Amino acid sequence: MKTSDFDFDLPQELIAQRPAEPRDAARLLDVRDGLADRVVRDLPDILEPGSLLVVNDTRVIPAQLAGTRDGAKVGVTLHKDEGGGEWLAFAKPAKRLRPGDAVVFGAGFEAEVVSRDGPEVRLRFALGPGEFRDALIAHGAAPLPPYIKRPDHADERDTHDYQTMFAAREGAVAAPTAGLHFTPDLVSRIEAAGVSFVSLTLHVGAGTFLPVTAEDVHDHRMHSEYGEISEEAARTILAARSEGRAVVSVGTTPLRLLESAAASGGTLTAFRGDTELFITPGFEFRVVDQLLTNFHLPKSTLFMLVCAFAGMERMKAAYAHAVAGKYRFFSYGDATLLARG
Repeated sequence: MKTSDFDFDLPQELIAQRPAEPRDAARLLDVRDGLADRVVRDLPDILEPGSLLVVNDTRVIPAQLAGTRDGAKVGVTLHKDEGGGEWLAFAKPAKRLRPGDAVVFGAGFEAEVVSRDGPEVRLRFALGPGEFRDALIAHGAAPLPPYIKRPDHADERDTHDYQTMFAAREGAVAAPTAGLHFTPDLVSRIEAAGVSFVSLTLHVGAGTFLPVTAEDVHDHRMHSEYGEISEEAARTILAARSEGRAVVSVGTTPLRLLESAAASGGTLTAFRGDTELFITPGFEFRVVDQLLTNFHLPKSTLFMLVCAFAGMERMKAAYAHAVAGKYRFFSYGDATLLARG
């Protein structure tokens, strides 16, 4: 399977630079049965009563840092907490960094380079958890994806915009963007329509932005991300499945965690650990019936995932419809609602 199989033409002007206002005013392409143009606030009317929406309650941390090494500028995006004060990060330019180097981000806030592997470095911070969190807040910025253009780093508006209403557990360095469309009013209307919610946690890493550069899809290496499914959440999801109610993943991140944790036959138990699941066409889905997700990058792992979920030809037709209809793409863009093919 070639990476080029997942390419498509996307005009740059369709890449959203700000979210819709209000959030639930974003457009929604319903791909479950044909193609229907809707808006996100239609969800209470089009979701089947009894459905269970699974949301990601991760909270984005200000993981974008500007530092110096011997006076030379170094940009760093933290992407995975390894414990003990160590973080994996993407650095630019990474080739300047050697083990033992100190990267300074501010007064009293610096890291030692432990190792480097291409653009990825392992950094060690000599601060306790509370001090480290305070330093991030003081010196870090929201780690916006590279296709959202700002003069410098994320601005004050992004601090709010790039966080979902479900955000509760700190640790993500990228937002679970399908959740950005929800408002308290929309959630109330969805629940009044007989649809319920359950949450899990997947701390989204910056690896989600990495392009697939391998010619063959299966040569691509996914970066691992940490996730948790509580016993209560697992029971709730299993109950929905046993009762024939639709399990709807709000975004690709809950889907990846659920399918990582699911055993053969769809049995689901509490989960705590890393996942590096890479979903491509041919994958056997065991838990999720429907998927609410944004429009994704050409040749990206996420476009491959939606093609695996709903069918490649269906998704290529849906994306062509979205481009022709000037839907807004990527993190701050519009959404699609898919049924498993």
